[in-house]
Amino acid sequence: MAPIRVAVVGMGKIAHDQHLPAIAGNPAFTLAATVSRSDSTVDGVPHFRTLQDLLDHGPDVDAVALCTPPQVRYDLARLALDKGLHVFLEKPPGATVAEVDALAAQAGARGVTLFASWHSRHAAGVAPAKAWLAGRRITGVNVIWREDVRVWHPGQDWIWQPGGLGVFDPGINALSIITHILPDPFFLTEAVLDVPENRAAPIAADLHFRDARGTPIHMDLDWRQTGPQSWDIAVETDGGTLQLSQGGAVLALPGETLRNADEEYPGLYARFAELIAQGQSDADARPLTLVADAFLRGTRRTTDAFFD
Repeated sequence: MAPIRVAVVGMGKIAHDQHLPAIAGNPAFTLAATVSRSDSTVDGVPHFRTLQDLLDHGPDVDAVALCTPPQVRYDLARLALDKGLHVFLEKPPGATVAEVDALAAQAGARGVTLFASWHSRHAAGVAPAKAWLAGRRITGVNVIWREDVRVWHPGQDWIWQPGGLGVFDPGINALSIITHILPDPFFLTEAVLDVPENRAAPIAADLHFRDARGTPIHMDLDWRQTGPQSWDIAVETDGGTLQLSQGGAVLALPGETLRNADEEYPGLYARFAELIAQGQSDADARPLTLVADAFLRGTRRTTDAFFD
């Protein structure tokens, strides 16, 4: 079978650091083109300033990976789907839940694949964590997701604008893990969002959820942490405590600790190829729905101005 010809749209840090190596390492794909308004190009690969330019004048492609900010992703995805292309959405899959639902319906009507990617679900410890939790009674969950925004998102003003999610940009990674590994659905009961006085999106958030059994789930998000970063999930069960740390890369179970190689983006592209081969889509919007609920129900608290 010929490789899937994929174009990467949006040539920022995540495209260079993760997408391009994952595509190069998967024989199911070949990098056919790049698209960006910047001059960030790849040697020997055709480059276009817009997706429309690529579609009008470029080589044939079978799929696009959209790595742009979420606020502009819907129109790009709709254009690609309308042309019969498979679409890989970097996380979060859109600026609103309704956008993702509309794209999923369009992909279904066109008979092409829409993949809402959640890279943290492919961290090494996540699949064994899900298997270990199956059938166990969960009594509580605590998530601490704290990092330094100046390290991970320097100068990225879009992330502070409406639709950019603020601290939920990393926080949604934790939500993507716990919506995947916990056996029961859960929902928000209360939230406090700390919003800098000069920004539109929160820099920190304290959230409480519960599932239908009443199990409490607490999440502490903060973008002001310096020094060591905290990406930790603890799940209390009748069989002991499960700990996921380093964003899901390390799993500690009672009596053992598992650590494997980082396979997040290679895993995403393996999944994308599988979906295309099967003629299916995977557009799970549950993590984004929970973020939307936090904005809907959360109390906004003004905090000190933030300057990058």
